[in-house]
Amino acid sequence: MFFAPPQTVETTVFARLPDELRAKEPDLEWVNGQTAGIPWETVLEGPSFDTDGNLICVDIPNGRILQFAPNGHVSVLAQYDGWPNGLKIHRDGRIFIADFKHGIMVLDRDTGRVEPFLVRVNMERFKAVNDLFFAQNGDLYFTDQGLTGWQDPSGRLFRVKPDASVQCLMDNLPSPNGLVMNLDESAILLAVTRANAIWRAPLLRDGTVAKVGTFVQLSGGTGPDGIALDAEGRLAIAHVGMGCVWVVDERGEPVYRVNSCKAPHTTNLAFGGPDGRSLFITESRSATILRAELDVPGKPMFSHQGAED
Repeated sequence: MFFAPPQTVETTVFARLPDELRAKEPDLEWVNGQTAGIPWETVLEGPSFDTDGNLICVDIPNGRILQFAPNGHVSVLAQYDGWPNGLKIHRDGRIFIADFKHGIMVLDRDTGRVEPFLVRVNMERFKAVNDLFFAQNGDLYFTDQGLTGWQDPSGRLFRVKPDASVQCLMDNLPSPNGLVMNLDESAILLAVTRANAIWRAPLLRDGTVAKVGTFVQLSGGTGPDGIALDAEGRLAIAHVGMGCVWVVDERGEPVYRVNSCKAPHTTNLAFGGPDGRSLFITESRSATILRAELDVPGKPMFSHQGAED
């Protein structure tokens, strides 16, 4: 199956982590657990915008939560003993963190303290959680990736309901990573990194999933990492190792290829800017935030003004 070539969009550098904030001694336990070629001094991930237009993201091996102001100025919101991998901001302002070392954590911006939210299910620890997403009804979905892949396709997808009940929706995933829901929230779109694909998991009326299939099959690079949806239901996919973001329409047909102007470690992305049409991309090898302009704004995470995906 062949498609017309997607339109090419170039990026610019929105911000770079200054040298004085580039860590000299990251957590060696995390570094030693990574495959060859992964950046290790600073790894930017999990970008999300707050209501003031600040871009909040994580620095995995250094246990830091960073804030990039609208003018690009960088500050450290928190630093703790953890490996923050994904981040989303709840409608009530709380910052939820998918921490690879501990589980789901919450940051209190007033105190800078990071506290546990969910660190085990049925008395068992997670493999190592990766990313998370809030549905309109308040349900929290998150991926439990660990070191899974085709050699061990046992990654999991969980849901936490507002009543605090926890359900494992899928448990046979070769490296589940970023996730969003489609516009009407009838299905979960899931980046499965080692399968180099985006899977589509339709939801049944009881909230379970069935008839899971491949929505987008990629090739090359390392695989898809973070994903985000725009207001027309188009999916933006950060393709690590390819140095680009693919944007596909609601049918899965490529629309844009957004090229990194720096290195190829494009890990995650979020829509932002004054009109929501700017795509901000974490490029971890150069420790920069890239920016591209698209024609359709991103989809806000919640229906009223609040945290964005």
